[in-house]
Amino acid sequence: MSSYDVEAVRAAFPALKAGTAHFDGPGGTQVPEAVARAVAETLTSPIANRGRTTQAERNADDVVLAARTAMADLLHADPGGIVFGRSATALTMDLARTLAAGWGPGDEVVVTRLDHDANVRPWVLAAEAAGATVRWLPFDPATGELDDVATVLTDRTTLVAVTGASNLIGTRPPLPEIAAAVHDAGALLAVDGVHLTAHVAVDVAAFGADFYTCSPYKFLGPHCGVLAAAPSLLERLHPAKLLPSTGAVPERFELGTLPYELMAGTTAAVDFLADLVPGDAADRRDRLVASLTALEEHEDALLERLQAGIAELPGVTVWSRAARRTPTVLLTFDGRDAADAYRFLAERGVNAPAGNFYAIEASRWLGLGDAGGLRAGLAPYTDADDVDRLVTGLADFLR
Repeated sequence: MSSYDVEAVRAAFPALKAGTAHFDGPGGTQVPEAVARAVAETLTSPIANRGRTTQAERNADDVVLAARTAMADLLHADPGGIVFGRSATALTMDLARTLAAGWGPGDEVVVTRLDHDANVRPWVLAAEAAGATVRWLPFDPATGELDDVATVLTDRTTLVAVTGASNLIGTRPPLPEIAAAVHDAGALLAVDGVHLTAHVAVDVAAFGADFYTCSPYKFLGPHCGVLAAAPSLLERLHPAKLLPSTGAVPERFELGTLPYELMAGTTAAVDFLADLVPGDAADRRDRLVASLTALEEHEDALLERLQAGIAELPGVTVWSRAARRTPTVLLTFDGRDAADAYRFLAERGVNAPAGNFYAIEASRWLGLGDAGGLRAGLAPYTDADDVDRLVTGLADFLR
């Protein structure tokens, strides 16, 4: 029996008092009071550029160090390799440009049809600029499963970019197996963990990811991005930067003054996740694993409830079919526009948006064009009543 108390979790979210059932978490979750308070307190405290001389400088420095440690605990990574940026997209763009400085004709880069465009286009653009070749790894539209990466690897492969979980249909590719094949080919693996990090206990080392990106606003935090990598790997990379800015890792990748208030909010979000279920473990990583394991069980149970309800509805196609996936479903409706369903539900206080959600390659590969479908994603605050309201709303829409 799970110790997950969803009502206690929901009580921490001021936005839920409005009564809306939120299935829009894959695009950005609601935020608990503790996160908003951390942001506000940092903005209103004495603050300055980082240093150790004045109290304002120390406040900023402490915030940065705490945020790096918090994200390292969440991802099971080295805090010395945690890079903060404006977004996961911006970090990936910068990383791709930096890596591509060492690419040339004959080198090959692999991207997938399953990924969000933030883990496709940066690599495609960088490869094209360097004269490198782009190879595409497809997925099976019937099952949602990614094809075997070994089919596109050669002795010229320099980097493979793959999602930890599809933000469109939820598919979770087997990262350790992919990493083993990529590394056997002598290439690097860049994992987009934006959608995955919100739902499971992440272990970057166990996944075998050389680079791992995520976005705190997808797991109850503020709008910013995070890149995790081994400090020794980052030491080998030299991004373009301002002349007087530090060459130290990870700061050399952060390109300007950091958003201290957002970093404080990120730490608060990680602490909130660590305390989703009661526990007395002193180590935050241990509490995170316990809490996220309980969250995964809670979301899996709600997903079963949602799928059972959808199965009773006529004329609905479910595109989320992979054996291992996040609690995310993509739906289309016979003879009806998903965008109309989105608007119908919104009028009834149920937020489940429609579109391709920037996973444009995946949407086209499924045969859905650029329109995509209706996406419903579960979050830590989703309860059974939310699920029932969504199913009832869809039933009403289809009448």
